[in-house]
Amino acid sequence: MKSGFVTLVGRPNVGKSTLLNAILGQKVTIVSDKPQTTRTQVRGVLTRPDAQVVFVDTPGIHRPRTLLGERLNETATSAIPDVDVVCLLVDATAPIGKGDKWVASRVPRNAIIVVNKTDLAPPTEVLAQLTKAAEQLEGGDEYFPISAQTGDGVPELLETIIDRLPEGPSYYPDDMVTDVPEAFWVAELVREQLLAVTRDEVPHSVATRVTEWDWPRVRCEILVERDSQKGIVIGKKGAVLKAVGIAVRSQLPPGAYIELFVKVDKDWQRRPKALERLGY
Repeated sequence: MKSGFVTLVGRPNVGKSTLLNAILGQKVTIVSDKPQTTRTQVRGVLTRPDAQVVFVDTPGIHRPRTLLGERLNETATSAIPDVDVVCLLVDATAPIGKGDKWVASRVPRNAIIVVNKTDLAPPTEVLAQLTKAAEQLEGGDEYFPISAQTGDGVPELLETIIDRLPEGPSYYPDDMVTDVPEAFWVAELVREQLLAVTRDEVPHSVATRVTEWDWPRVRCEILVERDSQKGIVIGKKGAVLKAVGIAVRSQLPPGAYIELFVKVDKDWQRRPKALERLGY
């Protein structure tokens, strides 16, 4: 069989996590329309009779404004070396900018360039974006237009990835789809729901972590940076927290009980010790 590791890299909001979920046929990483939704490396495992592919989803590479941003970029770029295939994603609906070129300069010359979100752009724009990617991006020797949202083009991309893998062993059990710990996953589901309902600076200022796990009872702590953000996250008479809890429970096994607590940890994004406590 063929086996190996594949890294998905690119700017924020190009659809790396959506693509990983589409390839695996189930949700293993949270998604939102907010930048820097993914904050850690997330591994997703696709096992077929002829292959096992270990995908590594990474944070969007961006110009950092905080220590957290710097750590996210380090997390993403550290996943580029020593893998079998690198897929660089770009957005079919946005101009190829300096950020895309910066990322491209750090991927191998034989990276696969994936132009995503073709469902949102007419064919002429997709073709123009493919041409610009070939002309302006340093890395890459194959180019794929896809829609991670609809699945269009994803099977063809997957077959090309597998063709590039060497022969090798299984790295994970056949029934394993991700190596994300359960407690981390619950905390991420809480953060995903908060990203969906908050705006402005709040999404970047929210962190979540499970502090108690006595299944089916789970205690999850939500960190914000200012008192004003605490009120937004709680909502009027606790409405936001209640809605978040209901949405998270709907994605967990029956009987799960989620306790949510909000705590102010001033400027946690900029403090090394705070980031280390959160695993960043």
